[in-house]
Amino acid sequence: MRSASISFTALAAVALLLSGCAAPAPAETDAPSQTVADGAFTLYSGRDEELVQPLIDQFTEETGIVVEVRYGNTAELGALLLEEGDASPADVFLSQDAGALGALSQAGLFATLPADVTDAVPAGFTSTDGSWVGVTGRARVVVYDGERLTADELPDTIDGYVTDEWNGRLAVAPTNASFQSFVTALRVLEGEDAAAEWVQALAGNSPQLFEGNTPILTAVNDGVVEAGLINHYYWFRAASEVGPENMRAQLKYLTAGDAGSIVNVTGAGILAGSETDADALEFVRYLVSEAAQTYFVEQTFEYPLVPGIAAPEGLPTLESLLNPELDLSDLDDLATTQQLLADAGLI
Repeated sequence: MRSASISFTALAAVALLLSGCAAPAPAETDAPSQTVADGAFTLYSGRDEELVQPLIDQFTEETGIVVEVRYGNTAELGALLLEEGDASPADVFLSQDAGALGALSQAGLFATLPADVTDAVPAGFTSTDGSWVGVTGRARVVVYDGERLTADELPDTIDGYVTDEWNGRLAVAPTNASFQSFVTALRVLEGEDAAAEWVQALAGNSPQLFEGNTPILTAVNDGVVEAGLINHYYWFRAASEVGPENMRAQLKYLTAGDAGSIVNVTGAGILAGSETDADALEFVRYLVSEAAQTYFVEQTFEYPLVPGIAAPEGLPTLESLLNPELDLSDLDDLATTQQLLADAGLI
């Protein structure tokens, strides 16, 4: 088990561009009406190929539009886009979390999406300036070894997992975008000092470090680690394959409003240089269509964000998990979070 590291160059790029060199966010206007289609576009995807390539293939089959995809870690692709700027070959960025989208929006790298796209998703799950649109919701949860623990034995808030009692027992993925957005949410909700204290306590508590959610779930399900912090849908995908009754790993939802239980979103934006690319716009529009939203429900077990589409069976209602004090647009300061994690030796 080891922690993957974000390159110094990538981290420096984020820090530089978000510390005062950022361009203003896009104005709240509709996208240009004059668009051009050539039957292809380039997608930078911070979502795993296993999760979204079938959807991309479905889109291509239905539209005939070819999608050239570059897959990678959301945080690293976000940093790459900041470095590439106007020279980027990317037309669309599909992100694992709202934080990376907010960082790129703050740097002025996104075009403004048309109202029919942004209005498809309720406020609170999308950008406030039309620069990106939320696609799916995912809840942060604690996965635990159901053969050694019961839900009642687990702390109800994130602070409980950095106590002496949990020394060496918790698995985390510090380089993962969703984990970094959780820490950013902790900063927003509880303040910089409280977040720094939590990160330092975690680092000093001998956490088990992994590269992502799937390895954490596997380790807990195999009895290697007692508990870990992941997104909910990883468990539901695994359970759909083997049956919930055969899962040693179980889920605990922390107290609603706690930073450890935030509902983050995946989302997409069109790069400013591609604002007239009709193919790119059609793909983003497709992501908030009934076909794509149903795919995410049935295949990846995420919350749909378009009204009228039922969430996967067995999930608590999205409304029951929301923190009304958290605006996802405020998760755009990834640079400070990454520096906080680096200072603690976690990345």
